[in-house]
Amino acid sequence: MDLKERISKVITYSELSLSEFADEIEVQRSSISHITSGRNKPSLDFLMKIKSRFPELEWEWLIEGEGEMVKKPDAPVEIKVIPEKPKPTSLPDLFSLINDEAFGITESEDRIEIQEPRESKIPVQQTEKEKIFDSQRLEIPETKTKIELSENQEVKIKKIVFFYENGKFETFEP
Repeated sequence: MDLKERISKVITYSELSLSEFADEIEVQRSSISHITSGRNKPSLDFLMKIKSRFPELEWEWLIEGEGEMVKKPDAPVEIKVIPEKPKPTSLPDLFSLINDEAFGITESEDRIEIQEPRESKIPVQQTEKEKIFDSQRLEIPETKTKIELSENQEVKIKKIVFFYENGKFETFEP
C-alpha cells in the first residue's frame, strides 16, 4: 500500500469529507486533492499534522506502511519508575576545611581589618556625547543674503530644491 492509499484510508477512518479533513489538519483543501489524486506527494509537515490530530495512528504505519493502522488500546503500557537520586548536599567552602589551630592562627589574628586596595579609585566619567554617524552631515552655519531688486526687474522662479535632514533632496522646476 503506497502513501497515497494510506492517507486515503486515514481520511476514511476520520469519517470526514475531504474539505473537512483539510480544515481539521489545517492544510489547504487543494493539497488534499493533489495528494489523493497522486499529483503530489505529502510533505513531512503534512504527515506530522495528521499524526498530531490523530495521535491513535501508528507512526510506522503512516510513514512506512508497516504494522497496524491504529494503536491497540488493550496493550498494557509499561511505566518505568526511575529512582530519585539523592540531592547533593552543599559542599563545605575552602575556609571551613582549614583547622585554624593547626596553622597557629589565633582569634586576634583572624580579625584583622581589611584595608582598602592600593588601586586608586577614579570615578568613571559618564558624559553623554552626541553620537556621530557616518551618514550624518556636518552642521553648516546658515547665511542669509538679502537680494535687492530694482523696480523694473521681474522675478521668476527657476528651480525649487528641498533638502531633507536625512540627506535626500527633491528638485522641482516650474
